[in-house]
Amino acid sequence: MKLEMPHKRDRGQVGIGTLIVFIAMVLVAAIAAGVLINTAGFLQSSAEDTGQGASEQTTNRLTVASSVTGLVNNSSSPNAAVGKINMNVKRAQGAEDIDLSDTTIQFVGPNGVADLIYNSSLDGGGGYANFTVEKVQDDGKSLTTGDPVLNDATDQAKIIIDLNSSGSVDAMGNMTTGEEATMTITTRAGGETEVRVRVPDTLSGKSAVTLSP
Repeated sequence: MKLEMPHKRDRGQVGIGTLIVFIAMVLVAAIAAGVLINTAGFLQSSAEDTGQGASEQTTNRLTVASSVTGLVNNSSSPNAAVGKINMNVKRAQGAEDIDLSDTTIQFVGPNGVADLIYNSSLDGGGGYANFTVEKVQDDGKSLTTGDPVLNDATDQAKIIIDLNSSGSVDAMGNMTTGEEATMTITTRAGGETEVRVRVPDTLSGKSAVTLSP
């Protein structure tokens, strides 16, 4: 029996086909690798941005440096009530510079909810109540030159809220004995500080009281 040898031409055709398939597989693998690398880079960048944002919200916030004080109106009459709130604030541990003009306060009191924005004067308007700022400690004059900024760990500012200023909305108003309020201070970075206050059970004969939580 005579064996027939495969033609050289047939072997060449098979080799070229295999080479084409191999090259195609390499190209597909390279494209897939490129997609994976780009996706991994995007996910890493997104994770870093998310982590940075979460870190800023945690650290770039204010902390209350001392007890919150309420100034009493008509202290000698039965209608005595807290008409103004003062609280000293500073940067939280690890926080960067905080611009108080970009800070907002949500006031939830017995009369409802009000959003407060910074104004150099308490008489604002435009449907918003206002708070203003005075320096307590400010070695670099960052609180008195331009917009008030806490740019040092030793800086302290007094936030003043007049519950009866002409810019106040309906949700504001005097707080009488036993009434409570919650103030949420939010910095530009999204860091939040919650401050709860309660008016003492008696205001008679007092010009100022500590608003305990």
